[in-house]
Amino acid sequence: MRFEDLNLKPLILKKIREEGFLEPTEIQQKCIPEIKKGRDVVGQAMTGSGKTVAFSIPVIEAVIPGRGVQALVLTPTRELCVQVCDTFHTFGKALGVNATAIYGGTGMEQQYSALKRADVVVATPGRLLDHMRRNSINLSRLKFLVLDEMDKMLDMGFIDDVDTIIRNVPKSRQTMLFSATMPESIHSLISRYLQSPVILKAQAKVDKSLLKQIYYVVEQHEKFSLLVHLLTHKTSGFAMVFCGTRHQVDAITRNLQKNGINSMAIHGGLTQNRRMHALNSLKSADIDVLVATDVAARGLDIKNVTHVYNFDAPKTPEEYTHRVGRTARAGKAGDAITLLAHRDFENFDRVLRDRTIEVKKEELPDFKRIPFRAREEGRFARGGHSGARPRRSFGAQRFPKRERWRDG
Repeated sequence: MRFEDLNLKPLILKKIREEGFLEPTEIQQKCIPEIKKGRDVVGQAMTGSGKTVAFSIPVIEAVIPGRGVQALVLTPTRELCVQVCDTFHTFGKALGVNATAIYGGTGMEQQYSALKRADVVVATPGRLLDHMRRNSINLSRLKFLVLDEMDKMLDMGFIDDVDTIIRNVPKSRQTMLFSATMPESIHSLISRYLQSPVILKAQAKVDKSLLKQIYYVVEQHEKFSLLVHLLTHKTSGFAMVFCGTRHQVDAITRNLQKNGINSMAIHGGLTQNRRMHALNSLKSADIDVLVATDVAARGLDIKNVTHVYNFDAPKTPEEYTHRVGRTARAGKAGDAITLLAHRDFENFDRVLRDRTIEVKKEELPDFKRIPFRAREEGRFARGGHSGARPRRSFGAQRFPKRERWRDG
C-alpha cells in the first residue's frame, strides 16, 4: 500500500514525500482509514511503529484552523509530549493547523498565550488539569481525544487524572487509544469511554533475523566493568542502556563519562532543561550512549540504535520486547544484550516464559575491572567498585530447575 491509497489531501501527501516516508507502516495502514471514517480506535503498537503519524495526519486533516482547541492528545511524559507535538507541527503547517505542547516544569504564562492560538493541544495529564482548574483552556469545541501510551500512563499513576479529564470534555467526540500492551485496566477504560471501537494491532517492528539476542551472567559488582568493555570493544554505533531506577541511570552515566564514553542520562527526575538537552543531543547525534529508565524512554522514537543493553533485567516479556524493539529496524542489524546478576534471575526467568523470545547465553569475555563510584549508599552502591571482590564461577547450580535458561 502507498500513502496515495489512503485518500489523503494533496498538501499532506506532499509533506509526507518531503519527510522521506516511502510507504505507510502497518499501524498507519490500519488506523488512518478508520479514523477518517470517524470511528473510535484502539491501536496496539510498539514504539517506532509509526502510530503518532497514524493518528496525527487524519486529525490534522479534520481540524479547521482558528476555531479553538479541537484535538487533545494526552501523553505520559514531557519528552513524548514534545515529540508528538513536533509531529503535529511538521504535518500541520501544511494546512495551517497550530499545535502546542503543555507540560510541567515550565512557566504557565507562556502556555496561556499559546493556548489561545492552538487548534491541537498535546499535554501531560497533570499540567492539563492545572489549566482546566484555572479555566485557561477551552475544550468545549473538542472533536478528537487521543490517549497515547496508555499503559504507561496507568503505570505512572495517572488513571485518576485521565478519568477527571475525560469526564470534563465533550461526550460527542472521537476517541483514540494507543498502547504497547493491553492490561485489564485498559480494557475497563475502553469500555467506559470509547464507543464501539475498532481494535487494531500491529506487530513489533523488530526483524528477528537481524536481531542478535544474548545474555551474560556476571557478578553484580562487575556489571559496570562488563558494560564498559562491551561499549568500547563491541559497540560500533549508537547504544541505549536501560536501568531500573533514576539513581542507577545517574550513577552509570556519570561513571561512563569518567571513562571517556560520550553518554547522557534521561529520566523523570531531571530538570526539564536537562531532559530537553538530552533529546536535542539525540537528534543532532552529539552522544554515543543514552542511559534511561523505561518510563523516560517510553514513546520516544530514537533512530539508528545498533545496541540495546539491559543493565537491569526487564520484569516482563512485554517490557523486554519493548526495549529490544528499538534496534534491528528498517532492515538493519542490531544487538540486544542483557547483563544478569543473581538478583536478576527471577525477572529474566519470567521473560523467558515467553517462548517467542529467543535469547542465548554468551560466555563472559576477558574484561578489565575498573572502579565504579556511586554517590548513594544502599543496594546499588554495594561492592564499592568493580574490583572489590574476586570473581565467582557460575555453574548449573546457580540455575536450579531453570530449564528455560538456554545456553549458547
